Amino acid sequence: MQSAKVTRQGSVPSSLFIPYSLWYSPQQNTALEGIRMSIKPGWEGRFYEDFEVGDVYRCRLGRTVTETDNTWFTLLTCNTNQIHFNNEYGKQTEFGKCLINSGLTLAIVAGLGVADVSENGFNLGWDNITLPNPVFAGDTLYSESEVLEKRESRSKPQWGIIKVHTRGFKQDGTLVVEYTRNVMVWKRAHAPQRNLFPEVQER
Repeated sequence: MQSAKVTRQGSVPSSLFIPYSLWYSPQQNTALEGIRMSIKPGWEGRFYEDFEVGDVYRCRLGRTVTETDNTWFTLLTCNTNQIHFNNEYGKQTEFGKCLINSGLTLAIVAGLGVADVSENGFNLGWDNITLPNPVFAGDTLYSESEVLEKRESRSKPQWGIIKVHTRGFKQDGTLVVEYTRNVMVWKRAHAPQRNLFPEVQER
């Protein structure tokens, strides 16, 4: 049995390849009409059906906190504690420098967990927030969440409720914040449609 001819593009018969000159138009800098690339959906977050008790989600991103982040957040929230924005004041404390505002630490760690936990829902409440160790400018934060409970909503059948325990760490593995929170999450069949991309007007 005769084997297919191997081309420079790989182990695919050359007859399957469309010559570049046939599909690309240098004048228009675009593919010719009739040939379309398939559109792949991106990550859309988890729905109620996707959560299982005992699952642990570790955010793939880290977030380095800067002095500017700290100053802006502190002043934006009208916080007048100088330990967050006055270096000379910070030098006189046991820390020897300014502390990152704990509200900012909490906000970043919670934000890092949104893609895994609450992209398709909203918070119902927070419990037992603790801040065992300080954060300083230049530290990088990471977020990890474990699913503790899940149940369907008794009053809103299109929703479910999950409870997670979230921990925030900095780059050396030191725990800096932890809490539990309850989140109302859409069931997939009832979630708002995501076709928000505009209709493209082809030339």
